[in-house]
Amino acid sequence: MTLPEEGLRVPALARRSPSRRAQAPVVAVVAIGGGAGAAARYAASLGWPAPAGGFPWTTLWVNVAGCAVIGVFMMLVTEIRAVHPLLRPFFGTGVLGGFTTFSTYAVDIQKLMNGGHVATGLAYLAATPLAALTAVWLAAGAARRVVKRRQP
Repeated sequence: MTLPEEGLRVPALARRSPSRRAQAPVVAVVAIGGGAGAAARYAASLGWPAPAGGFPWTTLWVNVAGCAVIGVFMMLVTEIRAVHPLLRPFFGTGVLGGFTTFSTYAVDIQKLMNGGHVATGLAYLAATPLAALTAVWLAAGAARRVVKRRQP
């Protein structure tokens, strides 16, 4: 094996991560968006609570709806239009990351299994990722078709 030529090496400065000061606005918008998304999710769980041992429909539909919005949003910002550099971290990571709740999904499964509702827990275990990924795919595809139709 031969060593790369000197001109092909990446200078040490180019490999450094961005400074903390440069990352502060990103961290701030993710935190603000995450708080808003989590508050919306919590409001949904208060409005439509799941019965003990019952199928956690609210969490499932929050995750599916959030994933559908993620599909549309990411299609728009990656394929259609350049946006402000803080929009993706604020809305995609913050709001939608706080709104969708795969940690609650895991806790719901654990509670169902420990409570003896194994069939419900397994159904939920399978249904959530399947429905969430399907939602991303269908929503992004539908948005892509709508945008394509609107273009001259």
